[in-house]
Amino acid sequence: MGTEVLNQSEVDALMSATESGEAAPESIPTQIFSRARRDSDQIDIQPYDFKRPERISKDQMRALEMLHETFARNFGASLSGFLRTIVEVKVVEAAQMTYSEFISSLPNPTSFNLVRCPPLEGQICLEISPLVNYPIIDRLLGGSNKELFIPQRPMTLIETRLIQKILQRATVGLQEAWAGIRKIEFALGEMESNPQLVQIVPPNEVVVVIGFEVKMTSRTGPMSLCIPYNVIEPLIEDLSAQSWFVTGKSKTGTDTAERIAGGLSSATVELEATLATTTISLAELKSLEVGDMIVTHRPASSPAILGVEGRPKFMAQIGQYRGGRALKIERPIKPHERIDLSGTGIH
Repeated sequence: MGTEVLNQSEVDALMSATESGEAAPESIPTQIFSRARRDSDQIDIQPYDFKRPERISKDQMRALEMLHETFARNFGASLSGFLRTIVEVKVVEAAQMTYSEFISSLPNPTSFNLVRCPPLEGQICLEISPLVNYPIIDRLLGGSNKELFIPQRPMTLIETRLIQKILQRATVGLQEAWAGIRKIEFALGEMESNPQLVQIVPPNEVVVVIGFEVKMTSRTGPMSLCIPYNVIEPLIEDLSAQSWFVTGKSKTGTDTAERIAGGLSSATVELEATLATTTISLAELKSLEVGDMIVTHRPASSPAILGVEGRPKFMAQIGQYRGGRALKIERPIKPHERIDLSGTGIH
């Protein structure tokens, strides 16, 4: 390695400059990752944790949040029809964190469920808090959730089987919500009560956690969906708010209507047939005796009004079928059609 040697004239110039004070060292301006000189007081310095790299952009996180808002609405509608009570599910947060941070934030015991998602590799996690599980179990077994005690223990085999029915509806909701991005066959896998015993990815692996709030009558509890980054990495370029919104906009209305209709199809309703109506005074009501007849203006051959939950829906004829009383529906009643069932006095 060679060294540069100064000649005599350069040495004399340097000595004279030092004696006169002209060779004062220049201050070097502060530069932080920039070729342009800036005032150090105006530089905005923010902390960065290298243990938690942000691998998903804000736009993609917003797309994931919007996608799972659709899942929350569909899942809430499915639970409402299954449990025959109003269930509200909504997204409360969407964040990136490490898998170890997610596991440490969960209670023990809880309902920690693995979900396979072919054709994507790996598994995702769906965690449902005991504050949600036990009110649902109580509802399925005929309880009212009043003064319900939440036990701090793993679920029994019977309770696990009941919660599996809820989890199956959750996988269907996930499949419908993700259909706009790609057709994914979500399927329920292993179930565990202690989340510390399940490690689907390394502790420092980045995961996306979608936090939900489930509200049923007076009970409210959390639910979490954990999606490892390596699972959704093949779809990361498709997760833009614009593409998801355009795809989901044309399907949401029809799918939601069909889903609600499917959930209500098994609900029971009360039917009643009305022959005629009339009005009497309280004195006439008190004087009624066995054998009295109530006469109306409607002929006996007039059709009866078949009502569903108190609302007139069909015109029907009264008869018998296999020895029992029966109604034969003639036609539906139009929405604005007026039906006169009035009558007169008592004889």
